[in-house]
Amino acid sequence: MERAAGILLSISSLPSPYGIGTLGQAAYDFIDFLAAAGQKYWQMLPVGPISYGDSPYQSFSAFAGNPYYIDPDMLIEDGLLTEEEAAAPDWGDDPRRVDYGAIYEGRFDLLSKAFERGWARDEKKVAAFAAKNASWLGDYALFMALKRRFDMRPWTEWPEDIRLRRPGAVELWREALDRDVRFFTYLQYLFQEQWTALKAHAAKKGVQTIGDLPIYVALDSADVWANPRKFQLDEDNVPTTVAGVPPDAFTADGQLWGNPIYDWKKMAADGFPWWEARMRRTLDLFDVARLDHFRGLESYWAVPYGDPTAATGRWEPGPGAAFVNMLREKFPHSFIIAEDLGYITPEVHALLELSGFPGMKVLEFAFDHREPSDHLPHRCTENTICYTGTHDNETLAGWLDGLHWRDMDFAKRYLGLNMAEGYVWGILRGGMSSVSRLFVAQMQDYLGLDNTARMNTPGEPAGNWQWRMLPDEASPALAKKIRELTVTFGR
Repeated sequence: MERAAGILLSISSLPSPYGIGTLGQAAYDFIDFLAAAGQKYWQMLPVGPISYGDSPYQSFSAFAGNPYYIDPDMLIEDGLLTEEEAAAPDWGDDPRRVDYGAIYEGRFDLLSKAFERGWARDEKKVAAFAAKNASWLGDYALFMALKRRFDMRPWTEWPEDIRLRRPGAVELWREALDRDVRFFTYLQYLFQEQWTALKAHAAKKGVQTIGDLPIYVALDSADVWANPRKFQLDEDNVPTTVAGVPPDAFTADGQLWGNPIYDWKKMAADGFPWWEARMRRTLDLFDVARLDHFRGLESYWAVPYGDPTAATGRWEPGPGAAFVNMLREKFPHSFIIAEDLGYITPEVHALLELSGFPGMKVLEFAFDHREPSDHLPHRCTENTICYTGTHDNETLAGWLDGLHWRDMDFAKRYLGLNMAEGYVWGILRGGMSSVSRLFVAQMQDYLGLDNTARMNTPGEPAGNWQWRMLPDEASPALAKKIRELTVTFGR
């Protein structure tokens, strides 16, 4: 890979008259902005259908696309909706924030109109799409139809016959819920059609996409319901252990994520076919995959199900080299980024070296006056991706505002920060100048926004994933300024 730069922005954060970013015109405009700014990569957050807490990292499926991202204007152009229908729902009144409640109330009713008009017309194309994606689409569509039938309750609360997928139950429920199964199938077809067109535009402009692949899936997902034996569940499909991270200097009880943990021994015995299919789907959608929580492949923190905090967990061995070798064998020419942040041991370093995947460096972790940091630009290596911060971090402006004075003094001396350039732009310059093969900054940082624009605050249950960019913010003047910085450092 040649030296390059990119921008991190969730599709949900794009401007749109429909309350949330979509695969419509604003996405095309952002790709044009990236090209004008000399950026070769658009990194996104996971694009799956969201569930608990509106988090893209807690999805109903590791394979499906988010129906919220289907663009109504494109459906109008396709004759599936009218302008009046698309404008009628209340999509929220704040262009800066996604109102997920309003989106949930109005989106599926609107998309249902498109389904009623388009199913018969597109049935053959949908059948071809369904056949190509048979390994996951049928289970996902039935899962969503069942959730609708049972008032969106988690599958762990469904009637026993379908909760445990008793013989014959799946076929009976699929027939009983045929209309909704076809509806959720059609939504995935529409998502794929719009996504494919957008990817083609990106390729034309020389922009590649980076997708985020969370290591764990949500308990309330089609993945766990349809494949219970691939996870650490008991005979009643109740988790025995769940994921988290141990206590540290910041969290006395650790972080209890609650995701079910894979039965890695069974997966390894089979050669990891589910994981191969998942990575293949990710690399079908995106040009590059960022593999989240890479350290969990070496060893993972397992918490007994039902415990109130992660403090009672223990380290268990992950799939390690066998998993990494599978990825190297099945995807030898693919660009995979390892998210190697957190508690990193020599064993994790060895696994990363074995993989050959580039790891991550984060500038917000670099300037600690107490000890030298591996995230300092001069300590980056070529086979790394340098970030200002990730979706879990503060914006640069917000981070600077709360920085310890000694750390601020260190950053000023190290990067030559000055008021004339602006401290945020000085840090962006520092990242651009690093030897890392790729530099990625959050769009919020190029806009100079404070922590009101923060995407996610880990441990905070509400107010996350809502930030949106305004229509005029990705301006030609900003693109020119970013391009000048990008060209200066040969990216």
